[in-house]
Amino acid sequence: MPLNIVISGFYGLGNTGDEAILEAIIDNLRAELPNPDITVFSLSPEQTAKAHGVKSVYRGWRHDNKGKIRALREADLLISGGGGLLQDTYPTRFLFGPLPYYLLVVFLAKLCGTKVMFFSQGIGPVNTTWGKILMKVFANMADFITVRDAYSKQLLHELGVTKPETVVTADIVFAFHHKEDNACLESLPLRGDEQLVAISVRPWLDQRDYYGKIARALDQLIELEGITPVFVPMEGHHDVRASDRVVEQMNHRSACHILGPDFTPNQYLHFISRCRLTIGMRLHSLIFSALAGVPHIGLSYDPKVESLLKRSGMWDYSFRLEEIDVDQLVNNARFMLAERETVRAIVQNNAKQMRQEAMENIRLLKEKFFPQGEDRR
Repeated sequence: MPLNIVISGFYGLGNTGDEAILEAIIDNLRAELPNPDITVFSLSPEQTAKAHGVKSVYRGWRHDNKGKIRALREADLLISGGGGLLQDTYPTRFLFGPLPYYLLVVFLAKLCGTKVMFFSQGIGPVNTTWGKILMKVFANMADFITVRDAYSKQLLHELGVTKPETVVTADIVFAFHHKEDNACLESLPLRGDEQLVAISVRPWLDQRDYYGKIARALDQLIELEGITPVFVPMEGHHDVRASDRVVEQMNHRSACHILGPDFTPNQYLHFISRCRLTIGMRLHSLIFSALAGVPHIGLSYDPKVESLLKRSGMWDYSFRLEEIDVDQLVNNARFMLAERETVRAIVQNNAKQMRQEAMENIRLLKEKFFPQGEDRR
């Protein structure tokens, strides 16, 4: 009999980081378990099914609720995650918002008699009273939890989520199966001798001043180091618009490129692997950089970004978003370009450790839920 697994997460919405998480989970489940039968809850079920060769059910509550319940009843395990699912940064009202949605899926799984694992999650922030109540009631229903950083484990305990065993691992994307694919490079009008620097920016709440700071820093780096900035939109048109806002404030905008928003996670990863440096906001632009051994400067808007940068060894070169110092950013970037091989060695060593920790997510899943899995081939 195949092992039936349902995966619930932020899938089918075109977010490169989340789609990379899904691809990494599926690839590693297939590599480590005997013929798993995988169903993914997705907002674009046909697209998800085609891209990954899995079954897929519409994840929203507007339709196909019978399909979701049927999948959960047939499942041996619900994997909730990975990524930052359990947070109330976005509006949380009763059963509306990310946090209530993912916890309600957990509740349904338990009603169906299905085991639940929170998988490689980054927890928080959870600041609302209602969010804290939901976490204490429903997150304690999980059978086992892995989180991608120590901050998340501490926050779970502060929220009263103490019943499931919780283990700190690393983001499952550190176990991503990287494949050669030059689609991003081939889409750009490049000569081939450019000093490419990947740039990842995103909109963040009502903050705007960082666009101008990044623009001024890139202008200086173009003048001083001759770099070619290439913007990598990790979440479709949202990041394309944010990239445009930086470029339109630059004096040397003609030296910049913005990649299209429809490349696959692997294609973006492969592009970043060909860059000299990354300056990035999106967590998974920085994870891709670490995975590829590319020196990176993070612009942290969230504790999850700062946590990753500390683990990759790049926090000393990075900034909190509201504390960007343009001159220091330029100096840090010039240092990384000049001492690239030394910095690269630090990144590679730390990424190797995080890859091992990422694979712990899969090892622990097998140990806790499918200890006899190898006998079912």
